[in-house]
Amino acid sequence: HVQLVESGGGSAQAGGALSLSCSGSGIPSDGSDMGWYRQAPGSDCKLISFIKENDKPNPYYAPSVKGRFTISHVDNTVWLQMNDLKPEDTGVYYCAHVVVYVATMKCGSVPNKWGPGTQVTVS
Repeated sequence: HVQLVESGGGSAQAGGALSLSCSGSGIPSDGSDMGWYRQAPGSDCKLISFIKENDKPNPYYAPSVKGRFTISHVDNTVWLQMNDLKPEDTGVYYCAHVVVYVATMKCGSVPNKWGPGTQVTVS
């Protein structure tokens, strides 16, 4: 039973930075590809970054965040460092154990496993 919990959301001014973390349990020991999704108001979840257990040096970033966000995965914690924040980064950020890689999907969709989400507001 996979359980994920995000923390570190909040408010920031444009140009500022926030750091999100996600702690997990129950993730399969044979591989734990982890990602971060963002849900803007009125939209589905968009995959903004993921990191593969067997290819950690080469994480994926959506074009909208590449060069500004950094994902890392150490033990059972996944981090998302967000720099140079923009108002369009506003949304609910979900940590997920990624099984199916889809650029946009309904938040909470199986077979991916999701945390409850954390709000990030950039003004």
